[in-house]
Amino acid sequence: MLRGNFALCWPRGAGIARVGPKKLLEVFRLKACEFPQWLNKSLPKKFVFKLAQTREELEACFRLLHDEYVRAGFMKPDPSGMRITIHHALPTTSTLMCRHGKHVVGTVSLIRENGLGFPMQRIFNLDEIVQKSGNVAEVSALAINRRFYAAQGRIVMPLLKFLYEYAEYRFDTRHLVIAVHPQYIRFYEDVLCFQRLACPSADHYDFVNNMPAVGAHLDLEKAKEILSRKYVDIPLEKNLFHYFAVAALPNGQFPHKRFDAVTDPVMTPELIDYFFNQKTKIFSALGVREIRLLHTVYNLPEYQHCLPRLPKGEPQELGQDDGPCRYPVRCIASLRVGQNNDVSCDSGNYEDIPLTVYECSEAVFCAHADRPLSVGLCGKATIELGLGVIGFERCTLPVEVLRLGRHSSRIVMLRVCDAGGKQGKLWLKFIHAIRKASKGSVVADIRISSRFSDDVLTPVLPSASE
Repeated sequence: MLRGNFALCWPRGAGIARVGPKKLLEVFRLKACEFPQWLNKSLPKKFVFKLAQTREELEACFRLLHDEYVRAGFMKPDPSGMRITIHHALPTTSTLMCRHGKHVVGTVSLIRENGLGFPMQRIFNLDEIVQKSGNVAEVSALAINRRFYAAQGRIVMPLLKFLYEYAEYRFDTRHLVIAVHPQYIRFYEDVLCFQRLACPSADHYDFVNNMPAVGAHLDLEKAKEILSRKYVDIPLEKNLFHYFAVAALPNGQFPHKRFDAVTDPVMTPELIDYFFNQKTKIFSALGVREIRLLHTVYNLPEYQHCLPRLPKGEPQELGQDDGPCRYPVRCIASLRVGQNNDVSCDSGNYEDIPLTVYECSEAVFCAHADRPLSVGLCGKATIELGLGVIGFERCTLPVEVLRLGRHSSRIVMLRVCDAGGKQGKLWLKFIHAIRKASKGSVVADIRISSRFSDDVLTPVLPSASE
């Protein structure tokens, strides 16, 4: 399968891939009488599903992925014995794993939108998906240890359930996209409710040794509705809707979240140096754009020794446009705008526009709005700061829409016009609390590459007449 699936890697000559797509669908048939009996049974405690965080865990995942990709023909053997890409260096990528005792027996990665784009955008146009409401992530690099082929269904389904829950509730993701080998697309359509992309399939995908690929998309919210209809009269022990939407996964260990953070960066300077300089030569093959992105994301002195230097003639220091550190969060908010752009909203004629803040700093914050906004729009933003920072606090700040997302005017960056007074102090205390509580962790040490990098954000400048 493809990086996405060339994620779901059941190599030829072994396990499900050996028996072909028809047999695969028989194994996972949606008829209740034929669905696997182990679906809602508890796994042994030796099986644990978690985020790969340590060097040992990450290396085990990369080695497993390498071995299964080589067997499947999706890549040529690498001297490092690992399958690692530049996306694994970004804080917007999370590598999940299934551990059996001390051994990693399954792995899958989630890649959130970032300055490099998604791997599958090499061959598929994702503009239609990116413009939808909600964040997008690519499912990538799913592989199962060959020693567990006989029981891979018992690993794959819980791993996918863990991925779904992690994506929706911990990764702030609504849409999943994959690039999958044509042999397996029906599994994703018939069993997991993916829908094929409108763009045509690709005959050659260079990301996986020029294998053919089919693109597909899953709206996690709509998937629940589809599954609930399909399984309305199906017993719980064979019910996919109950399995994915209701049943608990006792073997899952979700990472601890500080406040409303939505990403789980794990790449310390030591890990970056180990995987991308010592074990592989990935950094040495990067272009100027990729190198600049790394310096933008890891804009701290601790990381400079392990990042590739920009070519001669390129400025080695970041400019002012790179902005301050922004912290990923998830805060409910609203923007009150008055008639004729009345910032005070004292006239009584105003509109409250719901927002979801997903990134913030002292001076700006980024949000999803319920309706399109325009640059220059002013108003008062009321933001729920949440529990665990300073109690259940909220603050109200005068703000201005500074920028729009490239693909959607519902994605906005807002500037805090005045951080003085009691409300401004609450906001600064909130930012300071996040920074202080996260001090020493990777979450606080890096700036998350977001839609508002130079590659993705379209700044709207005033005309000469203004």
